[in-house]
Amino acid sequence: MSATFRGRNYYTSQNVLAAVDFDMRFTYVIAGWEGSAHDASILADSLSRPDGLQIPDGKFYLGDAVYACRPGILPPFRKTRVTVERVFAALKNMFKVLDQITFHRFDTQVKLVFACCILHNWILGWGEDEFFEEVVTFDEGETSHDVDVDACDNYAWKVKRQEWADAMWEARVNTTI
Repeated sequence: MSATFRGRNYYTSQNVLAAVDFDMRFTYVIAGWEGSAHDASILADSLSRPDGLQIPDGKFYLGDAVYACRPGILPPFRKTRVTVERVFAALKNMFKVLDQITFHRFDTQVKLVFACCILHNWILGWGEDEFFEEVVTFDEGETSHDVDVDACDNYAWKVKRQEWADAMWEARVNTTI
């Protein structure tokens, strides 16, 4: 397989972008990007597609820590737990084929990702699963230094994120006194 499919762990992999809701269900999935592709590049591509990720005006997604603050995407502060990381950990625990070196053709690998996400959502709606109690924090080594344009936070959104955090902290302090 091409060198572009070698991720940070030096074995071939594909990069997957997903949006999940607070019930840990996948609401959007794009699979098939080479393992070396930066998350911000995949997000930019997804946002530019007519059938891609749609962010309603005035709304935003809570993004992974590797994304920059920008309109529609609000990343957490470093070292905070992220729902999507927990969902991917549960998905890989449920479907071991996603966390192993695969010998399937690439188009089959992409379909496996979609099938596992669909089954994951079905299990949440109709079954029980022991994998959702696992809590995962993101890797300290993840940074957005590979991308020039998206590496810098949008200042206005960074300020807005801090204002919201301060307001939540102030409300918490006032209710505990």
